Amino acid sequence: MPAKRTVPAFPSISAASPAARPTQSSSTSRSTEGKPMKNMTFTAALLVACFTSPAMAQAAERPVTLDSDMKLERIVEENGNRTTLLVDPEVVVPGDRLQFVTRYNNVGNETVNDFVITNPVPNSIRVTDDSANELEVSVDGGVNWGKLADLTVTDEEGVVQPAGADDVTHVRWSIAELVPGAAGQVQYSGIVE
Repeated sequence: MPAKRTVPAFPSISAASPAARPTQSSSTSRSTEGKPMKNMTFTAALLVACFTSPAMAQAAERPVTLDSDMKLERIVEENGNRTTLLVDPEVVVPGDRLQFVTRYNNVGNETVNDFVITNPVPNSIRVTDDSANELEVSVDGGVNWGKLADLTVTDEEGVVQPAGADDVTHVRWSIAELVPGAAGQVQYSGIVE
């Protein structure tokens, strides 16, 4: 039976305009097959480490507020009808599907141009194929960005291969213009490993 993990709430994630975008670096351990090794510990410290960055302080000085949320997908069957509910997770197990949502709101008096929201993906989460294929992603800790189909990874023996959803380390969204009062949300799905 899979181990249960307690999932605490997580703080806001980073966002910045290109001029204030922080340099992010992280390393992903590779197994002997060249696949990222995933940390099976899902703790408060991991979530705090993954969802905070130096950009948070910079984002606090900007007129755009961010609010992060994580929901667990639960499929409920009632009278032969299947419905997917999004619930606050208390415990997750490997295989559970999570929705990571970031809401943004320009509370300032000026238009914000080229606003970027970047989400690091926790080690114990694999981005779902549908999210990985439709979003701008990074497979190298946020250094290079693009569509997943255009990215590659290099294994320990130096062999370059196409990147897969399990290689995604970060996802991001670019918003060309946020006029005063503009609000919205971005999201991606992940599976607990």
